This record gives sequence, C-alpha cells and structure tokens, in this order.
Amino acid sequence: MQFKIGDPVVLPAHGIGHIREIEEKDFSEQGTRLYYKIALSKHSVWIPVEAQEESGLRLVTDKDELNDYRALLKSSPVPLEKNHHRRHLELVSRLKQGSFQIICEVVRDLTAWSWRKPLGQTDTALLQKTRRSLYQEWATAAGVSTTEAIKEIDALLLTARYTETG
Repeated sequence: MQFKIGDPVVLPAHGIGHIREIEEKDFSEQGTRLYYKIALSKHSVWIPVEAQEESGLRLVTDKDELNDYRALLKSSPVPLEKNHHRRHLELVSRLKQGSFQIICEVVRDLTAWSWRKPLGQTDTALLQKTRRSLYQEWATAAGVSTTEAIKEIDALLLTARYTETG
C-alpha cells in the first residue's frame, strides 16, 4: 500500500503519526532509497517505503470500523494461558501483528484476567502499554480527545465485566 502525504498512520514501535514527506534519501551504504517521513508527537522517523510491512506501518483505523471494535471490547474475553511466561510470549507474539483488532483483543482479555486475579509486573506493563496504544488510536480514529477515548473504552470494558458476572 502506498501512503499519501497527510495520511494518519500507526507505527507500532512509536505510536500515531502523519506522513509528512515522501522523498529519496541516502541514509546507508545501500544507496538512495524512497522514504516516508513520519511526524510523531515529539520527533520524526524515516521508514523505507519498501520496508513498510516489516515496520508494521499502517493507516489509522477508519472511524466507520469503530462500531465493530465497540462490540469486540464488550464481548466475552478469550481465556489466557495460565503460565505467566507462556501467556506473555503469546500476547507479545499476537501484538507483533500490529492490527487494531489484536490490540483490542489483548486489552479486553488482559483486563478481564485482572478482574479475576492481580496482574504481575510483566502483565501490568504490557496492559498499560497496549491500553495507551488503544486509547491513542481510538481518539485519532474517532476525532475525540484521548480523555474521551479512555472514558468510552473503559465503559465498554466494564459493560463486558457486568455482562460476564451479571
């Protein structure tokens, strides 16, 4: 997929940004290559156009798709691996796919897990990082503040909790 200048994008390792430029640069011994310049909140990164898939670069989720993700966040969680080490490896592996759906699923499932038993440090850190990604992309897709996105997502997750225990 070719991105255009101004497109809002997600770069999993960095967060939400916008394509600011597409131009040829000579950053390495490989010679001149075409790069996307992505403006993030505090800095910019250059991603080779031909390496966009490996970097996980993708468009921000479309606003029209958020209803599907609302339903997903309210749905029953998938049981997670009981062994904390295997659970962490599985979740990290899933998150490497970089899709918004996986981010929603991991937040839903880990949040539900935390209702049953306290999360360890590793799970807590992963949940916090994944929630930040979810909140940021949701706010961008919906055109709302991060605070509004947090309120909506947390309410959706609570709906799932009360449906499950109710």
